[in-house]
Parts: sequence; C-alpha cells; structure tokens
Amino acid sequence: MEQTNAEGSGFPREVIRAENVRKTFSLSRKQRAIEKSASGKKVALDGLSFTAYEGEIYGLLGPNGAGKTTMLRILSTLIRPDGGDAFVAGHSVVKEPDRVRAAIGFLTSELKLEDFFTPAYLFGFFGKLHGMEEERLAKRREELFTRFGIDKFAEVKVGDLSTGMKQKVSIAISIIHDPSVIIFDEPTNGLDVLTAKTVTDFLEEMKGQGKSIIVSTHIFSLVEKLCDRVGVIIGGRMAAEGTLADVSCGKSLEDAFFDLYKRTVTGV
Repeated sequence: MEQTNAEGSGFPREVIRAENVRKTFSLSRKQRAIEKSASGKKVALDGLSFTAYEGEIYGLLGPNGAGKTTMLRILSTLIRPDGGDAFVAGHSVVKEPDRVRAAIGFLTSELKLEDFFTPAYLFGFFGKLHGMEEERLAKRREELFTRFGIDKFAEVKVGDLSTGMKQKVSIAISIIHDPSVIIFDEPTNGLDVLTAKTVTDFLEEMKGQGKSIIVSTHIFSLVEKLCDRVGVIIGGRMAAEGTLADVSCGKSLEDAFFDLYKRTVTGV
C-alpha cells in the first residue's frame, strides 16, 4: 500500500488503514452456552475498515465484545485476519509482520510482567530483543524511567510494585524503541486517577511529537479528552467514524453513542 504523502499536499499522511478486516473465532462448549450460539462460531470483525493519520489520536469506541481488542491485536500482528488486510506505516500486517512490529509500540491490559524480575532487568531484556545498542538503551532508560518516576523503583521486583507503577513500567517497555505508532488497548482501565492522568498526559505528549496513536476504550470521557477522531464499533462493524463533532451531531458523545447503538442493534 502506498501512503499518502502530506508534503505539499495539504492532507495528512495515512499511517494506519484497515481494509475490510474479518475475523471469526471458534467457541468452546462453555463459550457457546454464554454466547447462546448453536454454530460454535463468533464473528468478531465483520468487514471493518478505517483510517488513522499521522500526528493524531484515533479512538476505537465500543462496548465489551464489539471487536476493539481483536482489531488492535491484528494491527499488532498478534493474530491474523481471516479476510481483508491492515497496513501500519505502509506495511501489511499479513505480508510484512516483522516490519509492522518494528514500527509500533503495543500495550494491552493483558501484558503481564513477571513478578520475579525488576524494571531495570526487563527494560534491558526487551531493549536487546529490539536490537538496541547499549548506549542508546541506557539513554532511553534514563529518559523513560525519569519521565514515569520508575528510577526509584528500578531494582524493585515487579511483584512488589503498585498497580500504577506496573502500568508505567509496561508503557516504558512498550515504547522502548521509540516507535512512530503507538497502539494502546484500554490504556486507563483499572488505574487510579493519578496514574490515569499520567497515561493521558503521556499520550498527548506523544501526539505533540508527531506520533500516531490509536486507543481502544469504552470510556466516553477519555475519547472526548484525547481523541481527534473516533470510530464507533458495534458488533464487529464500523457504525460511525469521524471527528467528535461528526459522530456526536450536537449531542454528548454518550447520548450519540446510545442512539447509534439502538439504531444499529434494533434497526429503529
């Protein structure tokens, strides 16, 4: 895929594009009972398409089970789509997963840091996985540990850290290689207000540096605070996409979402 060149064109550069992405999962017997599904299949994404641009924060908003996390996992090359494709920094997640991984920082609430290790050890370990030289790694550690207040806890085992500090360590590790694209799944989920503020401030700071950021969330206030544009996912499909003003249509984002949800689910 060729990226749109913003230089001299007056248009922003496309950094992420999902094209008719489809994904279906097989359900266990227990999951079939919960989903009340006779087919044993769940369609997580049903032809999802959207575009995110350079230097913006794009939000994927939707209820639990809408397909947000599945889409981010596909963008991060953790799983492959059954159909369609997605492109990150011009690279196909299907055909060029290694190049996609080099361009992104991915953080999910499911990232579990081993309790036995320290932030300092984990930072060095992941830095080496990215092939970073010692000098650059040391400089990056100083920057990020100072930025997130990790320096005082660098040699404390992860198991002894607070939930907020674990999240900060996870963020530092996920962006250790200074990626141009940042993908966060539910970035403030389960955090206290102070740590959540640290995370949102960081995302705005990264946007100011020209990085492209995509977040998934079900929290309306987070979208209203952070996002330049939003895509509303309902049932694995894009129900609405655009600026907050486009999607809200003069209402609060919450009211607009529930109106949209009602129309999408009931057809009324």
